[in-house]
Amino acid sequence: MTDLKAIKDDLVFGLDIGTRSIVGVVGYLSHQVFHVVAMAEEKHATRAMLDGQIHDIYKVGDTIRRVKNSLERQIGFALTDVCIAAAGRVLKTVNASAEYAFENETRVTQEHIYSLNLLAVEKAHAQVNENSTDIHYYCVGNTPVNYKLNSFDISNLEGHKAEKIGVELIATFLPEEVVDGLYQAVEYAGLHVASLTLEPIAAMNVAIPEQYRLLNIGLIDVGAGTSDICLTKDGSIIAYGMIPLAGDEITEVIAKTYLVDFNTAEQIKVEASDKKEGIVEFKDIMGLTQKIPAEQILKDSESVIDKMADAAAQKIIELNGNRPVNAVFVVGGGGKMASYTQKVAEHLGIMAERVAVRGEEVLGSISFDIDGFKKDSLYVTPIGICTNYYTQKNSFMFVTVNGERIKMYDNNRLTVVDAVMQVGFPNEKLFPQRGGQLEFTVNGKTRLIRGEAGDGAVIMINGKNANLNTKIEQNDIIEVKESTAGAKASTTIGQLDEFKATVSFIVDDKKVNCPRFAYVNGELKSEFYEINNGDNISMADFYTVEQLFTFLDMDMSNLNIYVNNEPAQNDTKVYENFSVKTHGLSDYTVSSGFDDETYSEAEDIQENAEYAENTEHTEYAKSHEDKAAKAGANTEGNTVQEEVKQSDDVVKDIFVLINHQPVKLSGKKKYVLVDIFDFYDFDLSKPQGSDVVLKLNGQKADYLAPLKDGDLIDLYWEG
Repeated sequence: MTDLKAIKDDLVFGLDIGTRSIVGVVGYLSHQVFHVVAMAEEKHATRAMLDGQIHDIYKVGDTIRRVKNSLERQIGFALTDVCIAAAGRVLKTVNASAEYAFENETRVTQEHIYSLNLLAVEKAHAQVNENSTDIHYYCVGNTPVNYKLNSFDISNLEGHKAEKIGVELIATFLPEEVVDGLYQAVEYAGLHVASLTLEPIAAMNVAIPEQYRLLNIGLIDVGAGTSDICLTKDGSIIAYGMIPLAGDEITEVIAKTYLVDFNTAEQIKVEASDKKEGIVEFKDIMGLTQKIPAEQILKDSESVIDKMADAAAQKIIELNGNRPVNAVFVVGGGGKMASYTQKVAEHLGIMAERVAVRGEEVLGSISFDIDGFKKDSLYVTPIGICTNYYTQKNSFMFVTVNGERIKMYDNNRLTVVDAVMQVGFPNEKLFPQRGGQLEFTVNGKTRLIRGEAGDGAVIMINGKNANLNTKIEQNDIIEVKESTAGAKASTTIGQLDEFKATVSFIVDDKKVNCPRFAYVNGELKSEFYEINNGDNISMADFYTVEQLFTFLDMDMSNLNIYVNNEPAQNDTKVYENFSVKTHGLSDYTVSSGFDDETYSEAEDIQENAEYAENTEHTEYAKSHEDKAAKAGANTEGNTVQEEVKQSDDVVKDIFVLINHQPVKLSGKKKYVLVDIFDFYDFDLSKPQGSDVVLKLNGQKADYLAPLKDGDLIDLYWEG
């Protein structure tokens, strides 16, 4: 016995979703023989399908699930993918042709043939949808009628050298609503559609082998709701058709004649067909037992059988160029009524022997590896659906991206991103693009602000919104509009956290909070200055005496000013928390105008400036912003980078910031970097790392680098 789990990936699950019942088949192909390993059949509890069209998706889905569960019990594991077929209801067929010329003489491969067929299918697809403005049609199958090699007819192109190849084929289409109903019912049952074909194509694969197709033969697949028709000639399938008359027509006549429900009438039809000369016993809706000869039932059904046969014959004649075919094969349960084949022959005008039900004799290449099922015409279509999987399976598909038609390897997982990547669409044009970034330095440290994100690419598939992960299908038209860049990064001095901070001084024993001054590339700038790439920004940690008193709006002319108890000049620097005292005439605080109200005003300047635009104190805040600007302007040329001009022969004091702490250097005419160790407590004899890091204004410097007033020094152990 075959170990099914070992060949799990080779198994094919085919499902014949009929009007009266659903038949499921699981099997595998080996050495041109299809082995059936599991079969199941479930009848619809209600008339959820009519004439091959699903009317109740969920009831049909429930029946499919019961078939699926039965098959899974037989094989011992779950089924996920299924092959299905659509009935030929409202079927449209289009004859189309295509040619393809090679640049150089080329040996034709199966891929070339497949691509050629798709070219013809695309033409047929455009033609059928162009003529049907209200209904969108879906291609459910195509059959090559004739191939051409360098303009000469040939039955098989593969392996030949060619400069040009061509094909004539028949493409079959159904409305998308019909196909969508099938897909929804299958998905409701927990299955994924692996392939879709047309029922007459599936039946033809089994009932009429290729060696018979040289003959002008017709195939009628008589189901419950529709009779699907297929014709062959000269080795090819030349036409498809459908009539909406089938087995249910007979069942309805029996139900009306003998006053029984539809299901009982269906049983009566089957028994009468099998017994032919026996007695069929049943109860009518009144509860009365009826015993009717099978012959009588067939006679009562004869008129509708004749109607079905006549419609099928006329359709065959129409499809065959207004002449009958040489022979007809009949498959499907609906064609088993005794007089059906005879009536078809009469209406075609051919011998009765040339119209026959095909069952066991056409299943010669089918092996039933299960018990309880015998070879029967009922199973021709579901087995044909399985074998069609092998003949129609391909590995490529075509889609169009921004007007460019491309061929892709179909792994059943293709999405939009796969298609756009194949056409070479720039990756950066798919995702939101950021605006230009802004890079500058603040107090020697690099600052980076990223631009704003833009909008992602706009993607449409067949005119509908989609995204990069949307799955794509054969002949999809994909349109991709490039993503956009966001606004470039921007900021102002006033938006920097360092600018929002204040610097505090002790003036005559009272704390005064002052806004910081910002220097950009050595020039004083206001808070509204928009920062540019590469700007070098420093926030001064000091005021000069002149800047401080200008900001406080105090007259310095009649005052003696001391910083940290030492006499100060206009350009003396006052650092964070430095003490500033004034001495002058008696009651100097009154004459100077620097009273308690002035101190309070100074402390609130920063806060008032921040909310000034939204309050009634706008003029008040503006006046104090002007004071800050005036303080900076009055000392133009006395920036962080500028040192006080003094004679080289004069001993002078300077202030530097070591690790953000003000340190006074005194006693020398000039100072170099190594001098800081005389004034700053840093013990080199007790290493706390592998190396000493010494930076001057953010850059590594030599020990003999000259120092000037206001320099920033970083000193620490590293490693």
